[in-house]
Amino acid sequence: MKEDGKEYLTKEKFEALKVELDTLKNVKRKEIADNLEYAKSLGDLSENAEYHEARENQASTEERILTIENILNSAVIVSDYHGDTANIGSTVTIKKDGEKDGKIYHIVGSEESNMKESKLSHRSPVGEAIVGKKKGDSFTIKTNSGTVVYTIVDIK
Repeated sequence: MKEDGKEYLTKEKFEALKVELDTLKNVKRKEIADNLEYAKSLGDLSENAEYHEARENQASTEERILTIENILNSAVIVSDYHGDTANIGSTVTIKKDGEKDGKIYHIVGSEESNMKESKLSHRSPVGEAIVGKKKGDSFTIKTNSGTVVYTIVDIK
């Protein structure tokens, strides 16, 4: 979960989670209740696949509701951070030693990380190494194939 008890979110992600929570509570729960009623009407619950599927769906939905509520209750809204030191909200360009081109990452909270969108969690090994560093600083990451040295090229 969260080491410091907080979940760092952008305002957009916070709002998206509120919408998801509302949908789960007010739409999905009703759908599941209807499915359970229908499945019960089919008879013998011990061999009723529809009933067992609806119960599993209910359990996973309730788990997601609880997860979202916990995230929202511990949320800290962050905006783009512009400073000399990398932090949550920073856009950081890093370059692997020996390579010509750098990679650009937006440092975000764990809930928003998405490598396809170059959104790097501040709790990932690379994210943890970047946070607190300044332009020109280097850091080392241990991988399965050895250690890799990166240099921070830019922070926006």
